[in-house]
Amino acid sequence: MSDSTLSGGLSVSTAADWFALLKPRVMSLVVFTGAIGLIVAPTQINPLLSFTAILCIALAAGAAGAINMWYDADIDAVMRRTASRPIPAGRITARDALGYGIVLSVLSVLLMAMATNLVAAGLLAFSIFYYVFIYTMWLKRSTPQNIVIGGAAGAFPPVIGWAAATGHVSLLPVLLFTIVFFWTPPHFWSLSLFASGDYERAGVPMLPVVKGPRHTRINIMVYAVLLLPIALSPYLLGLCGVVYGACALVLSLVFCFYCWRVLNDQQDAQGHSLTSNAPARAAFKFSILYLFILFGACAVDRFI
Repeated sequence: MSDSTLSGGLSVSTAADWFALLKPRVMSLVVFTGAIGLIVAPTQINPLLSFTAILCIALAAGAAGAINMWYDADIDAVMRRTASRPIPAGRITARDALGYGIVLSVLSVLLMAMATNLVAAGLLAFSIFYYVFIYTMWLKRSTPQNIVIGGAAGAFPPVIGWAAATGHVSLLPVLLFTIVFFWTPPHFWSLSLFASGDYERAGVPMLPVVKGPRHTRINIMVYAVLLLPIALSPYLLGLCGVVYGACALVLSLVFCFYCWRVLNDQQDAQGHSLTSNAPARAAFKFSILYLFILFGACAVDRFI
């Protein structure tokens, strides 16, 4: 239990607040891609160690999310979609959140090292470092390319999962990393189009705020087109079978269609949407489904 006075009153945290600090929605995607990396690896480890490796990836993702919320508490307080988070709402103190994140970070890395190998533990530690220091503390507040460069932080899990099983890194997990890396900009920029007012109030230099919505729409389309051959590369290089190849082609074409709708959304003279960014909202939702199905198809090919 933790008392907080950030909101000017006394409130008590609940288990749900501590869970919310872990950014569970983000964690679910991270855990899934990490598990796929573990599943498609040529070396299989026993189920208990596999579960432990996935748990470590989840803990590390949650730890990075908690530290991110600690550092971004000032930003979250002025953004409508984040003002109810535990720290700005005054249910958990920033200091407690930081300690929570640090403890989980150390625990996840040590447990990964003991359960699997030092390569996986080292990659896990670096992914936490990258998200906290490179993305959160540096890129997010300094450049509109924050999502592009910072996207690497969310692309590590399949590599970590593979390394946990094999003790090394190979071409397939690197390609899976690249897919997530190029998927992140159109995914997150779609969100930033309909949340640009929040980012502007918070002073975060997201692309729609700095370059405008029209420039953002063009970039979303460009990255969606670039993603298509990258998503197909595991099949074209013979690392995945026809099930994955067919899914990658169809999903990527559909994603391009969603992004094309974002590009051609009805706009005023300044490039602002006249449809409440409905195409961007749809593209954002589909992008999540895209990654889940694509990585799932990769696992299906492994079983076949």
